[in-house]
Amino acid sequence: MQAFLKGTSISSKSLLTKDRGVAATAGSSGENKKAKPVPWVEKYRPKCVDEVAFQEEVVAVLKKSLEGADLPNLLFYGPPGTGKTSTILAAARELFGPELFRLRVLELNASDERGIQVVREKVKNFAQLTVSGSRSDGKPCPPFKIVILDEADSMTSAAQAALRRTMEKESKTTRFCLICNYVSRIIEPLTSRCSKFRFKPLSDKIQQQRLLDIAEKEHVKISDEGIAYLVKVSEGDLRKAITFLQSATRLTGGKEITERVITDIAGVIPADKIDGVFAACQSGSFDKLEAVVKDLIDEGHAATQLISQLHDVVVENNLSDKQKSIITEKLAEVDKCLADGADEHLQLISLCATVMQQLSQNC
Repeated sequence: MQAFLKGTSISSKSLLTKDRGVAATAGSSGENKKAKPVPWVEKYRPKCVDEVAFQEEVVAVLKKSLEGADLPNLLFYGPPGTGKTSTILAAARELFGPELFRLRVLELNASDERGIQVVREKVKNFAQLTVSGSRSDGKPCPPFKIVILDEADSMTSAAQAALRRTMEKESKTTRFCLICNYVSRIIEPLTSRCSKFRFKPLSDKIQQQRLLDIAEKEHVKISDEGIAYLVKVSEGDLRKAITFLQSATRLTGGKEITERVITDIAGVIPADKIDGVFAACQSGSFDKLEAVVKDLIDEGHAATQLISQLHDVVVENNLSDKQKSIITEKLAEVDKCLADGADEHLQLISLCATVMQQLSQNC
C-alpha cells in the first residue's frame, strides 16, 4: 500500500513538473513571436533571382530554367560577397517554392564534414532519391533535386573525384551547383561537367545604390564621403560593406556615419599613419623608422593591412619602375613570411628598411 502511495505521489509530482514545463514553453513561444533582430546581411539577402545585382549572365541562365528550360550542373566562382550562394538559393526557392525547398535542396558548407565518406553516403543517398509531388500554388515544378556544395575548393581531391560518377549517374534526378572562390582548386573532371560562371566584384555604383537603399530602410544617416569610403574599403564585397554599415550604425547610435567611423570599424590604417611611415622612410633615420613601426603595432594595426595599403601607395607614387618592382617584391616576401607565422615587428622593420633604401636613391 505504501509503495502504491509513493508511486502516486511521484506520478503527481511529474505531472506538476510537466504542466509547468508546458506553461513555460507556451510562454516562451509567445515571446518568440516578437520580431527577432536579424543581421542585415540575411535580412536583405536576395529573395528572388531578379534581386541579384550585377551578375547578368547567371541571372539570364537561371531565368530560362525558371521558365521551364533544363538546368545544367553549375560552377559558380569569384571573390567573396559577390552573391554566389544567394543566387542559387534564390533560384532554388523560386523553382521549388517554400514547401518543397527543404525536401529538394541539399546544402553542404565548409563547416560540414565533406570528406570522401560524406560524398559516398550523404550526397549519393540524396542524389538517388526519386522526386515526386507538385507545388501547392499550382506552378510547374522541375523533375530534379539540387545539391549545393558551398566552398567546394576546400574539399579534398579524393572527395571531388568521388563526385564524378554520382554527377553522371544521377543526372536524371539531380543537379549539382559547386561554389568556390578559386576555380583552379577544382579538379578538371568536375569543371568539364559543369557550366562555369564567374561572379565579378560588384561595381562601386551598384554597391552605393544597395547601401543607400538599406540606409534609407533602416533610417541610417550617412554622409556621401562615408558611403564612398565604405565602398572603397569593402573592395567589391557587398556582404562586408553591409556588415560594416550595421556595425557603424550600432557604434554611432543614430548619429551621422562619417569616414572616420568607417575607418575605425573596418580596421583600416588612417592615411596620415601611412604618410608617417613614408615620411620616416624618407628621413633616412632608422631610429625614426623603428619608432613609427612600434607605434603602429602598439596601436593594434594588423601588419597584413599595412602591406595591402602600402602596396596601393607605392603603385601610385612617383617612383621609378625598378624601385616599385623591388618594393613590391619585398611586400610579397613579407606577406608570405607573415602567413607562415613570422614576427610582425621584424617583418615590418625589414620591409620599411627596403622602402627607405629605395627612397634614399631619389634624394
